[in-house]
Amino acid sequence: MSVSIDIAGLRPERVAVVPSPLAELGMALHALSEPGHHPGLQGWATSVTARLDSHLADRMCEADFLWRTTFSDLFLPYAGVPGGATLPGATIAEELDLLDKLTDEQFVDAALEFTCALPYEVQGPPVLADAESRRRALELAAARGPRQLRFSRRLLDDPPRIRAWLRQFLQDCDEAFFADTWSRLRHQLTADARHKTDLLRHKGLGQALAAVSPAVVLDEAAGRITIDKLRHSHICDRSLLLVPTSLGWPHLQVLHRHGWQPVLHYPVGSPEPAAPPSVEQLTLRMTALSHPVRIQLCRNLARTTYTTSELAQIHGMTAPEISRHLSVLKKAGLITTRRRGRYVLYQLDVTAMARLGSDFLEALLR
Repeated sequence: MSVSIDIAGLRPERVAVVPSPLAELGMALHALSEPGHHPGLQGWATSVTARLDSHLADRMCEADFLWRTTFSDLFLPYAGVPGGATLPGATIAEELDLLDKLTDEQFVDAALEFTCALPYEVQGPPVLADAESRRRALELAAARGPRQLRFSRRLLDDPPRIRAWLRQFLQDCDEAFFADTWSRLRHQLTADARHKTDLLRHKGLGQALAAVSPAVVLDEAAGRITIDKLRHSHICDRSLLLVPTSLGWPHLQVLHRHGWQPVLHYPVGSPEPAAPPSVEQLTLRMTALSHPVRIQLCRNLARTTYTTSELAQIHGMTAPEISRHLSVLKKAGLITTRRRGRYVLYQLDVTAMARLGSDFLEALLR
């Protein structure tokens, strides 16, 4: 499973690396709403929450589904501006002006993503003009909960009112806590964007993407970027925007909304390992551990080394049967081998096993 971006014919000047204050504000709201996703930010989140005005805190709960799970594409409005080449602004005010450039239909579609799960990668019926789409949207919102239903009704009845509400809310968040946070983060993000831009110019797109994350790979011959994620999607476009985030780890997000410029929103300064296991490798490991015999073998091999014959005797199985199970565990990277004379000794890779839970969680959140 992966997200792929078809970039055949992509010109170098159509690739840009630019920090986005509005995207970082979206990530800040996400981290405040879901601190469990970001254990490294708990101190910051506790500090912000403690001094947050109660009225603003209540407003933050009104539509937190726009940023709780991840955050809405509304925080990346430049991607939706017609023309496909608009860059993020330097300030929250500039980016809110870009948000105002989205049509009501674009705004509503993006805002309904986490309340109604409307079509994302393909062009669906215009929800503001199509009665059946509106009915279906409200039906789906009702299944998500009363807050989502209230929000969706207000949004569909009066988009300008919700647009004004959201703009004022984001301005108030900027004034209350984000301006101070951004003043500390923007220098790191600017430096990272400059570094990635230098790599683009002097080393090429492949080197720049490799520096973004080991989960992002360029196949130059096929003209395709592949992002290793637990989902499947394919995008074709002639532009690409890379947006760094200081608050985002472990999320590596790809905006691929129909008709919008693709955006890769990637964490900088993250504690991720140099080469995290791929989704394919994680799948192999989870599958390997789904068999009771292999779980028992792991228990044995966690204590000491064994040969195939010894394990066969312990489990009352034939040596070929044990070998097949060991082969699955080895292919999954869960056991190691070493030779002693004519014997091959197997042992559990305790480090790989210990990281399995955190690797899996990181893949889910990537």
